Amino acid sequence: MVPFALAGVAAFAVASLITWLGDAPQSWVQISVAGLVWGIPGTLTMVLHDRRRARRRALTHPDFQVVEEKP
Repeated sequence: MVPFALAGVAAFAVASLITWLGDAPQSWVQISVAGLVWGIPGTLTMVLHDRRRARRRALTHPDFQVVEEKP
């Protein structure tokens, strides 16, 4: 689900830029910026949730492998 969330944040970023530069009604700009602002912490929350879910699943299903990512 994280790639979909990232795509949504990117879409709101593009929409914000287009509405701002295109002199759209102020409410449109505010809506697109709000989507961008709310999408960032939502995406970060999903990333953390997915990491923890993989670790929990490894505890309950011994055949499940967790691959640690190096930053």
